Amino acid sequence: MARVLPAPVAHPRRPAPRAAPASRLRPQAPVTGGTGSLCSVPRLSEVIAALDALWPPERAEEWDAVGTVCGDPDAEVTRVLFAVDPVQDVVDEAVTLGADLLVTHHPLYLRGTTTVAAGHFKGRVVHTLIRNGIALHVAHTNADTADPGVSDALAGALDLRVVRPLVPDPSDPAGHRGLGRVCEVDPPETLREFAARAARRLPPTAQGIRVAGDPDATVRTVAVSGGSGDSLFDQVRAAGVDAFLTADLRHHPASEATQHSPLGLVDAAHWATEWPWCEQAAAQLDEISDRHGWDLRVHVSKTVTDPWSAHHDSSGAPN
Repeated sequence: MARVLPAPVAHPRRPAPRAAPASRLRPQAPVTGGTGSLCSVPRLSEVIAALDALWPPERAEEWDAVGTVCGDPDAEVTRVLFAVDPVQDVVDEAVTLGADLLVTHHPLYLRGTTTVAAGHFKGRVVHTLIRNGIALHVAHTNADTADPGVSDALAGALDLRVVRPLVPDPSDPAGHRGLGRVCEVDPPETLREFAARAARRLPPTAQGIRVAGDPDATVRTVAVSGGSGDSLFDQVRAAGVDAFLTADLRHHPASEATQHSPLGLVDAAHWATEWPWCEQAAAQLDEISDRHGWDLRVHVSKTVTDPWSAHHDSSGAPN
């Protein structure tokens, strides 16, 4: 059975989502909205063009696999679902919702494939999508470095003030794009209090929040990076921040970081640090839909796709 968030975890800077009717017919022509305004049903190609303007595919890393995986460019799109992972539970949610487009942060085929046979779990995803007329689009590293990007959404979820990118994009003369964000904590708080803030504000997972460093140390500035961040320790130290919140911190990089300086480490689940982007991205598409007068409903998946399902304290450990 799919796990779902126990209650809506709204991005604090996202406007309240528009209510969607329980069922609706797909209009084949422009329709009149409740206020008397004329709404139009966009084609998939139009929605994808809007998404590519937000997260240009050419800004993805060379090794990445972004863009449209499946879908008819001429198909009409009336419902869009945003999610972190293109797994079967999320695809089933899209089918139940009646979505025409699923937008995920993580790629389905990051390393390519030679088959989409339904006997493989990824092939089943593709078959389910095509059978139900649902397109799949991916925005990964091109969304990580965007303005606003994944780490902006993470900072917003934590109620932090973004100061600058942690790793600026040299192609952005304005200095707004880049990987990670350097943020201010106002008012300052202890590392213990900051970790508790993360535990309260991020979606709950079995892992929870792990902390390394002096729990009573004062945190005034923090670097955040959604997803795996232990390749960024050099940049984090260069930024001179008091703490670093990210995901997937491995033993050796974390151990060396704590020996190198008094930097506090806050390690959350990968999925939890990237889920806020879904709320932010949905708000961006909502705004585009309103501007174009599209009859489009945008949703955010509440399916928990963090792979870990349980946590047990190590009561026999020496500490």
